[in-house]
Amino acid sequence: MKHTYLAKLLFLLLFVCAGFTSAFAQTGAVSGRVLDEKSQGVPGATVLIEGTTLGSSTNSDGTYLIQNVPAGAQTLVTSFVGYNAKRQAVTVTAGQTTALPDISLAENTTLLSEAVVVGYGTQRRQDVTGSIATISEKQFVQGQVTNPEQLIQGKVAGVQITSGGGAPGAGSQIRIRGGSSLNANNDPLIVIDGVPVDNSENKGVSNPLTLVNPNDIETFTVLKDASATAIYGSRASNGVILITTKKGLSGEKLRVNFNSQASISQKTKSIKVLSADEFRNLVNTYGNASQKALLGNSNTNWQEEIFRKAYTFDNNLSLIGSVGKVPIRASVGNTMQEGILLTNKLSRNTGSISITPTLLDNHLRIDINAKGSWVDNTFADAGAIGNAARFDPTQSITTGDDSRFGGYYEWLNGDKTLNTNGTRNPVAQLNQKRDRSTAKRAIGNIQFDYKFHFLPELRANLNLGYDLLRSNGTTFVPAYSALEFSNKGANNIYSQKKDNKLLDFYLEYAKQFGEHRLTVLGGYSYQDFIRDQPLDSYQASADGTIIKPAFPFKTQNTLVSFFGRVNYNFKDRYSLTATLREDGSSRFPTGNKFGTFPAIGLAWRLKEEDFLKSSSLFSDLKLRVGYGITGQQDIESAAGNFPYLARYTVGEASASYQFGDQFINTLRPEGYNTKLKWEETTTYNAGLDYGFLDGRISGSVDVYLRKTDDLLAKIAPSALTNLTNEIITNIGSLENKGIEFALNTNPVRTNDLNWNLNFNAAYNENKITDLGNTLPDFTGYAVGGIGGGVGNNIQINSVGYSANSFYVQKQVYDANGRPIQGLYADLNGDGKVTIDDRYRYKTPAPKVTMGLGSNASYKKLDLAFTLRANLGNYAYNNINSQQAALAGLSTNGFLQNLTPDIYNTNFTTYQLFSDYYIENASFLRMDNVTLGYNLRPVAEGKTSVRVTLAVQNVFTVTKYSGLDPEINTGTSTGIDNNFYPRPRTFTLGLNLGF
Repeated sequence: MKHTYLAKLLFLLLFVCAGFTSAFAQTGAVSGRVLDEKSQGVPGATVLIEGTTLGSSTNSDGTYLIQNVPAGAQTLVTSFVGYNAKRQAVTVTAGQTTALPDISLAENTTLLSEAVVVGYGTQRRQDVTGSIATISEKQFVQGQVTNPEQLIQGKVAGVQITSGGGAPGAGSQIRIRGGSSLNANNDPLIVIDGVPVDNSENKGVSNPLTLVNPNDIETFTVLKDASATAIYGSRASNGVILITTKKGLSGEKLRVNFNSQASISQKTKSIKVLSADEFRNLVNTYGNASQKALLGNSNTNWQEEIFRKAYTFDNNLSLIGSVGKVPIRASVGNTMQEGILLTNKLSRNTGSISITPTLLDNHLRIDINAKGSWVDNTFADAGAIGNAARFDPTQSITTGDDSRFGGYYEWLNGDKTLNTNGTRNPVAQLNQKRDRSTAKRAIGNIQFDYKFHFLPELRANLNLGYDLLRSNGTTFVPAYSALEFSNKGANNIYSQKKDNKLLDFYLEYAKQFGEHRLTVLGGYSYQDFIRDQPLDSYQASADGTIIKPAFPFKTQNTLVSFFGRVNYNFKDRYSLTATLREDGSSRFPTGNKFGTFPAIGLAWRLKEEDFLKSSSLFSDLKLRVGYGITGQQDIESAAGNFPYLARYTVGEASASYQFGDQFINTLRPEGYNTKLKWEETTTYNAGLDYGFLDGRISGSVDVYLRKTDDLLAKIAPSALTNLTNEIITNIGSLENKGIEFALNTNPVRTNDLNWNLNFNAAYNENKITDLGNTLPDFTGYAVGGIGGGVGNNIQINSVGYSANSFYVQKQVYDANGRPIQGLYADLNGDGKVTIDDRYRYKTPAPKVTMGLGSNASYKKLDLAFTLRANLGNYAYNNINSQQAALAGLSTNGFLQNLTPDIYNTNFTTYQLFSDYYIENASFLRMDNVTLGYNLRPVAEGKTSVRVTLAVQNVFTVTKYSGLDPEINTGTSTGIDNNFYPRPRTFTLGLNLGF
């Protein structure tokens, strides 16, 4: 029997082999590398042969290889999210690998198809109807950045970030489109990887965000109008900042990145005071015999003695890629930062891990994020800054007598006892006070996103999150220190525990029906905030014996919410977003616990209309309008989370009764308000997104009006039965209106040279429209405490004026332009000059904020800088108002230094309320300049090396005569008194990737 099928099979095999050989002979390969504008490899970019299915993704170093490419002329298309696609012609030679020159991608500033992070999910940027700004890692402020919010300072129109000074980890004031409240929290809601975090007071930490490592952050997304923020309801009146941390890369080999920075910081400016010789001349000219007798023989520059050059070392190690098919990123970091003020130091250790596996045939995605930090703080007593400006420069730092006050010079009475009223020695104040704390924080979540097998358009998302804080600290002053001499020293101890638990669940249905695209989302949220202070700042003796017993404090705040959102798009031209959230808060009484917060946004992409679709001039043009209501329930109150409940609190040590040899603290009733309700902000927004010349010019323009009603404010109660001087209540209204402008340009874009320029500007006008008081002589509520007297305030909240307006007397000047002591304009026309002639003059809030950022690269060299400007903001120079009058020279047997302004005023008595001390604090500040260079890889495709040199706080241009025009002390804005100066910092950085 002949096996003819064997011959047929052999013939078939020969035919297939011949075909393969023929095909191989007619194809070749293409290889190369894809770079970004900084000449760094772009991992994960897509490289395709146009018109075919042949392609590849770039490796971690940006290299690619495409095989089996038909010989002859082809077109290579390279693309990556966030960058302009690039097409280039290539001739493929059969049987050979064609090595192409490096492909440089330029950033696409329009990013129309980019997935934008929004509340509870993402949207295509072209479908967004609200006012949203996204800042990615490539746009971050560079140099030594300790706090995450500093990464976007000056980068977003309408977002003003003001640090509280130059201390390591100093807190920042963040304002989005101005403040919408008077006494409630004006800070935006911050959400990290889907977990709204608690940024209220944290004991032992000057800034809660310091506990988050900036190196772990990938993007900031700022939600500004109600159409974008209303999905967060009761906490969204001041805007929302969504922080997304870095994740692993699917399909990538694990790679290691090491980033190290070393910095040196130094003081750039001192408070202007008299030198020792100038001070002696002043005292000898104007002083009496007893004052002259107090002069010393030294020449001490106290400000030079309390400040130093400070060093920072910041090291971060990360691992990113995939383990098998599971994307993973892990990192550890260590920061050791000295403050320029003696004894001030911060040490931070952080760790994070992100794992994002997909299961069930890619229908189930799991996001696991965990971040932990351990921060040790050594705080310096900032009061030493003011004392250094006041202390007599003719005195020595030490006396040579080591047995008294630790050897430091202190003011004494005639009988050689300590003068308790005298200015304390600032060097001793720093060296003899040990103020330390430890704070540990853990933030994380696990999120399950399941796409139903039987209905892929339907997704279920469950997010379980946590934010835990444990902190404790001690403040110790020895008994021999003049600081606590009369108390025989101090040993204050405190601790705090905060637990924030989150459960979010929602269903989302997304479906494309021809030219219609519909997304419907509905969900439930539960969040619990528990604060426990078992040791609420009690005092112990030096040997640890408790003098004042601890009174534990524990409080809880719970939010329960239902939310929904509908997104509809037609023909990629017309978009609608409607959201609704109902929040219930434990902070309000029955009947007012729940609030409803709706919003709607509409967008029209004119670029997709026939009359613009083929335009080569416009790459994008979209109109947006939005309306919505958001809420506020974050109340600043001694009542904690229950200001509507009648309650008793433990009295201070002075409010006690003696029974035998024991002193028993009393319980006292506190004020409360049974009618508290939500503060509500209604926002109207209209915007235009634009792009020209293939995205080389793009940006947005927004106009808005925000009206806040039922303001939560501290006021004097109308009835005395509340037994309190101030009470939280709902009064009046406030409005902010303004315009924002953002411009992104790419003026130069070649293979070797690339330049991106970003500019933003915002104008905001704030006005109080109602305070609920109908008394005809009601002037407003005084705020803004100042030094130079007891209980004095320099600001006021009044109807028809900006919040925190300065409330001062109008100074009269002589023919030489010098202020005349005690002579002010009679503004009320009663024929007398009194304190009742005060008027509202200027405000600490700027009318205009601007930011300019530039990133330029030439081959392996790059240069970046960030400029910021505030215009129309004013500051009260509380240093001069206290130290530019002869009355401040000597009080009760000690001398105090004065400022040179005494020669401009010749004031003999304090003139604290003179508008002479309200100064224009507008400024232009260069925040950062960074020069970088990418060294040739040690092993091509495996190792990258980059070095940077950065300078921060480069210069400031201002007319303000004080230390710094940008004043935010945490409790007061625009009042210059005891401000920790911002240093100039030089940073050398090294980045290794392998």
